[in-house]
Amino acid sequence: MKRGILTKKEPEKRLLMRLPKTGGRGNTGRITIRHRGGGARKLYRKIMFGQVQMGQKGRVSAIEYDPNRNALIMLVEYADGSKFYMLAPHGIRAGDEILCDEKTDVKIGNRMKLKNVPPGEQIYNIELMPGQGGTMVRSAGNSSRVEAHEGKYTQLAFPSSEIRRVLGESFCSIGMVSNPEFMYERVKNAGRSRLKGRRPHVRGTAMNPVDHPHGGGEGRQPIGLKYPKTPWGKPALGVKTRRSKKWTNTFIISRRKKKKKER
Repeated sequence: MKRGILTKKEPEKRLLMRLPKTGGRGNTGRITIRHRGGGARKLYRKIMFGQVQMGQKGRVSAIEYDPNRNALIMLVEYADGSKFYMLAPHGIRAGDEILCDEKTDVKIGNRMKLKNVPPGEQIYNIELMPGQGGTMVRSAGNSSRVEAHEGKYTQLAFPSSEIRRVLGESFCSIGMVSNPEFMYERVKNAGRSRLKGRRPHVRGTAMNPVDHPHGGGEGRQPIGLKYPKTPWGKPALGVKTRRSKKWTNTFIISRRKKKKKER
């Protein structure tokens, strides 16, 4: 549990910043994302997703809670006095040492190039393009698996069951993202949801036909359509939004599999 893992300390002030709240409004002042607003006050932690202090060992001085993400974060200190927040892998503890280099020991928290990771290892915080910083597999309890190396590419199996090729020069971290128990947490009341910045939702079936495609009818009625729609008439729920002619499609070896519905 998190209670025995977290370090009792205040967040590092130099690594905090305040982000303005938008309330779901875009640059024109209109609401572009509905049902957002309010929420508890929180400061953003500056997370280092890329490579830092190559070849130098860092010590994990604290494991902390981050209100902006579902994973835990770790504060890493280096010999020159510099400190960075990074995503904490599952199983790491305060006092452990980590290393970032082109090739290192296969140890939880270490960061190295994909081409040097043995097949079968669990990895997270993966770069899609070399030098970009980690952009994939960053949520709580997630990890990818190295399947094989072929030429300048490495085959990875992602949590979505998709298998794709990624350049071997890209960096990744060894292990699994911390806080895998997050998937069992439940929002038990409406107040908890409001503290997260989520405003109340109104069902489309409870509206009038002029307000929503699902609206109308006497009493409680089904939506009366073949598939759900948004208030603007576009298909919703389970509709593919990825562009069919995206240039990165050539790197996908196996598409994600549809989950079977439990009866």
